[in-house]
Amino acid sequence: MRNAELTCRLRALRLPSLTKPPRTLRTPHSAFRIGSLPIGLALALAACGTPNAPRATVTIPPGATLESAIDSLTGNRVIGHRDLFRLYARLRGLGGSLKSGVYLLRQDEAWGDVVAALERGRGVEQRLTVREGLRLGEVAAIVQTQLGIPRDSFLEAAEDSALLAELGLPDEAISAEGYLFPTTYLLPLHIGAQELVRVMTKQFAKQWSPEWQARLDSLHLSRHELVTLASIVEAEVRYDPDRPFISAVYQNRLKRGMRLEADPTVSYAYGRRLRRVWHKNLAVSSVYNTYLHTGLPPGPIGQPGRASLLAALYPAKVPFFYFVAQPDGKHIFSATYAEHLAAIRHVKEMRRGARAPRRPGR
Repeated sequence: MRNAELTCRLRALRLPSLTKPPRTLRTPHSAFRIGSLPIGLALALAACGTPNAPRATVTIPPGATLESAIDSLTGNRVIGHRDLFRLYARLRGLGGSLKSGVYLLRQDEAWGDVVAALERGRGVEQRLTVREGLRLGEVAAIVQTQLGIPRDSFLEAAEDSALLAELGLPDEAISAEGYLFPTTYLLPLHIGAQELVRVMTKQFAKQWSPEWQARLDSLHLSRHELVTLASIVEAEVRYDPDRPFISAVYQNRLKRGMRLEADPTVSYAYGRRLRRVWHKNLAVSSVYNTYLHTGLPPGPIGQPGRASLLAALYPAKVPFFYFVAQPDGKHIFSATYAEHLAAIRHVKEMRRGARAPRRPGR
């Protein structure tokens, strides 16, 4: 480390400069030392930040203690020496003056900057709400509207192969589609596109329970395939209790080698929302069209929520291979094609009945 850099950091720490004779901070009984280093020099060395390190989002809730703040800072790798930082923070008088908020701090941030942020309340929150089932392009549009991040910048970050690899997304993932967890986020002001993708994919990772991995083995599905299936379930469901049954239909069809014939995959293949999938739409040429191709599409078609992930992991134990939506959004499930055709006729009758004009007096 250059002397000029260390001298500058010592000044920020309010410790004596290297150009002056070194002193040791003492208690009445003994000198604080870390190994053979005086505590002042040890604090200075430990407090040196790393410029251009990745940023981490740290939340300090109202009423948080210094100890809980240190837990959060350590967990997000903003600081690496918790005991030294605790001492440093107390020397700076931080203990009882924490400001709650959401902070965007660099991993291995200079301690002076960390303390200054927590003292002044530099964190400023802004809210982002992403609904279940939204597609990547739709998420990008909401990000632009709610956060001011250009749509193209967010899409570029969500399709950055280096970033996807850094975040641990499956090799098959060509974008963050399916892994931008739908929820409401409290975010620092001026968050960038790449950092937002990191936050959202890390939120997805937090949802992934350890036992889910073992469950994948019993289903003979990869994580990417499971997320893809969950995204189709998410796109189909309008009535929450139907989720495990829709999941069962698709998994039963996969086991039998039948095409999924999922309308949402056709809509996704068009690159826009179709108000209704007509027979003429079923021939669209795309690897996402499950009317043409057997098996799952190559990736998710939207952002599944936790309920759809669970439905994909734990489908209902039913013999159904078909379903049709009723006007109220609930589905009729069938085990045979003949039953399915009867269900379709029943739904058509319901729709005709709903459109028929009511007679006066009734």
